[in-house]
Amino acid sequence: MSPVFVQIRCRPGTTYRVAEAIALKEIHSELYSTSGDWDLLMKLYVPEGADIGHFINERLLDIPEIERSLTTLTFKAF
Repeated sequence: MSPVFVQIRCRPGTTYRVAEAIALKEIHSELYSTSGDWDLLMKLYVPEGADIGHFINERLLDIPEIERSLTTLTFKAF
């Protein structure tokens, strides 16, 4: 499995609520609060053979306080 990084923008004042909802879903490997345009940065591993778009839409983006997300796929470089 390759790691996938998802940057998450939350509705104002809901970052802690979103982080708690993500933690309860137990889909992340790491979860960080960030400064700048995005509120949270999540590292996760999508199961082999799973459709990444469906996985993120069904497991993450059902949290209503999430306004937007940006997914970055990784590939082995070396």
